[in-house]
Amino acid sequence: MLTGLYSMKPERFDDVYGPVERAAVEAKLRIAHPVVPADRLTGEHLADVDVLVCSWGAPQLTPELLAIAPRLALVLYGAGSVRGVMTDEAYDRGVRITSAAAANAVPVAEFALSQILFSLKDGWHYVLASRGAGRSALSRRERGAYGAVVGLWGLSSTGRLTAQLLAHHDVTVLASDPYADPAVAKELGVTLVELDELFATSDVVSLHAPLLASTRGTVDARLLGSMKPGATLINTARGALVDEDALVATLRAREDLFAVLDVTHPEPPVAGSPLFTLPNVVVTPHIAGSLGSERRRLGRLMVEELERFCAGEPLLHEVTRTALERTA
Repeated sequence: MLTGLYSMKPERFDDVYGPVERAAVEAKLRIAHPVVPADRLTGEHLADVDVLVCSWGAPQLTPELLAIAPRLALVLYGAGSVRGVMTDEAYDRGVRITSAAAANAVPVAEFALSQILFSLKDGWHYVLASRGAGRSALSRRERGAYGAVVGLWGLSSTGRLTAQLLAHHDVTVLASDPYADPAVAKELGVTLVELDELFATSDVVSLHAPLLASTRGTVDARLLGSMKPGATLINTARGALVDEDALVATLRAREDLFAVLDVTHPEPPVAGSPLFTLPNVVVTPHIAGSLGSERRRLGRLMVEELERFCAGEPLLHEVTRTALERTA
């Protein structure tokens, strides 16, 4: 039997790997230690480990860690982005990593869908207006979801799932993603367009792009200023995709626009940020991702990947070096 080790934030351990998930893991791996935080790992813990079972707070696979983990072959990362975990040295040594990003994408897509449909009803506008006036009156042009245009920047896991959910509604879905497979987009019922067209023609723009050097600050004053009257920007991806100063300036200059931000940069916004007081923006505290019982879905996906690994089957959610270059 292979040897495994749990290493992550102890306070998140039971959230992700509950009794059912742990039983399934331990049917495949010999676990010699209780969960060990990354900053307490030693050679004693890692010398015989074949599989690291992790989530938030996983150790980074530095040369120093790899030196005391000579048998390490697989990392099960029961969370999203593996950028803070995987290294070139680990890839060079043949260590494999699989991620639960696909499972975490489910609640993000559900949250995005809820905000897209609510925004197409101008819902947040009426909620915020009622606080000042003591009532919620139809003070803007009435509109709804039927026939609306929804733009998705990014057809990653969350972008694809959001498109699938939107397929049940009478909306036109556009997407912009340089890596998108046209055949996949067609299957999703999505029309691929350039980012400029996406922003200029969508009633709602929902961000699902990875944060890379090439995407940082992409949503700038020019793109924001091009948005059609009454449009809404929704960000459940990464705050730094948006030039925040440009967003604040645009929202001040164009009260017809609205923004729903589940992520910001920095996060949370600095005290006194206009994002808390502007009448046409709502900030939520990064709640789109897995919360509470939703985190067990992450652990379940890692159990399934472990079972495939032990059976010699392909991993369905492996993050290769090439894939990591263009993912969050």
